[in-house]
Amino acid sequence: MNETDLAAGEPKAPIQTLITVVGLSLIVSIALFLITNQILLALTGGVGSALAWVSFVHPYSALWLLIIYMPFAGTVSYWAEWGNPLLQFGQDILAIPAMIAILWNLKKNGMPLIIPQNIQIPLLTVLIFALATLFTVNLPLDLASAALGSPSDSIAQPPPTGDFFLMGILGLKVLLVYLPLITCTYYMIQNEKTFWTFTRLHIILAITCCSLGLMQYVMLRAGVCQGTDHLTDNAVLAASLDAKCLVGGSLIYSPSQNLIRLPGTFAAPWQWGWFLIANTFFAVASAIKDCSPVWRLISFLALALLVANAVVSGQSAALFVMLVFIMVMLALTGKLVPPTRWASMIGALALLSIMSWVLFPEMIQAQFNEIIEGWLASAPTSFMIEQASSQDITILGHGLGRATNAARILGETRLIESYYPKLMYEIGILGVAAFLALVTTLTVVTFKIWRSLENKTWRSYAACFWLFILLISYPPYHYPLDAAPVAIYYWMILGLVLRLPNLEQQLEQQAPEKRLSQDLGQDNEGHQVA
Repeated sequence: MNETDLAAGEPKAPIQTLITVVGLSLIVSIALFLITNQILLALTGGVGSALAWVSFVHPYSALWLLIIYMPFAGTVSYWAEWGNPLLQFGQDILAIPAMIAILWNLKKNGMPLIIPQNIQIPLLTVLIFALATLFTVNLPLDLASAALGSPSDSIAQPPPTGDFFLMGILGLKVLLVYLPLITCTYYMIQNEKTFWTFTRLHIILAITCCSLGLMQYVMLRAGVCQGTDHLTDNAVLAASLDAKCLVGGSLIYSPSQNLIRLPGTFAAPWQWGWFLIANTFFAVASAIKDCSPVWRLISFLALALLVANAVVSGQSAALFVMLVFIMVMLALTGKLVPPTRWASMIGALALLSIMSWVLFPEMIQAQFNEIIEGWLASAPTSFMIEQASSQDITILGHGLGRATNAARILGETRLIESYYPKLMYEIGILGVAAFLALVTTLTVVTFKIWRSLENKTWRSYAACFWLFILLISYPPYHYPLDAAPVAIYYWMILGLVLRLPNLEQQLEQQAPEKRLSQDLGQDNEGHQVA
């Protein structure tokens, strides 16, 4: 069985699938209702189990649905409050069964499970050290916490309390569960058509989410949503879920304090910032090299909306990163070399900047002031040095998940604001070294692919996507790989770039056939044959 058959080999029995899905949903719903006596929770669990089954049976369709659902997961979770406990795992319900089904099918047909092959050793090393931390650090902590008696027990330094083994499993899930998306995306992108579907779908989602983000800002400014400006004391400076507006989750809207942090369609403002950054790479690549002039214009519109949302959402750091990488992408793709191209692109960016200044003068000024004040208060280099030096160097760390935000419901966690110091705290120096070896291998492999491509379209896309891979492989701020959207975008874009050499070969094989068909359609004098 070839790769095309694998990607297209999903079952085509909708009636049988529908009967199975309805039956499974009913059984799970009834069982949950008998256990919990909560009808809404039972219905949510039934729908979730049915969706997981559909994802397993139709894995590639589930991955396309995952791409569509992911930007709206925060909105669904926080506005459908009755289903909040299970809706938080909506992405996993779509992704994990689909990944299992695809890998199982590949194994059954003798196809490679790990792509690229040279990440096998670093990936195995990461797994070994992560499991060593789980069983030698998390498990003893869990046992000590469970054995902790009453507060009167004479223990000088009692262990922290929590379900630390479950926390470790969740930390391992956050660390590596989406990595199989590399292989899954590699087989999902079968040809040029699916490539354009993938990139254009992201452009549509960016325009949709950014339009909703602008509406969110307009509603807050018009007073339709109250925001946080009316609150007192420290509450006026803190993100509040009660202030959610139209879409998304918690936000800060306190213009009297010059503080605005909007979440767009996501659960939190920092996730929205990374969504804007990630889609900038899609928008620039498509604006430069999409094969359709119409889609190039649509992509430029998406880029304008992304920048506008970074301004009105108070995403000063995201705005700075976006502008810097836009210029770098234009340089790498050769758009700044010919004077005419340089002038046109700079002119378009200048027009976009002027329009933003005219429409949002106070917001633009506040963004620049915040960037400058933030730099003076804590320069990025100082921040990174402080974060790295504040972690004690251990062999296996303090436990998986113990600095992961999603694991705080299971026990005491520590807030660390940058990714590799967080990993250092959780899995120690050996685990960090192994993970760095893994992402460095992926970064080098995709760099070589970019430089080896001859097709100008694929080469430009590879350059833009490699920059994104480089940024996320070594993130200086926050922990983008811990949560959506980057936790999914990163691994899927890796699979997409790894597929580009095959797409180039397909085009090279099709070119002689097209020329032959054109020659057969003309006579010796060049006239069209009737």
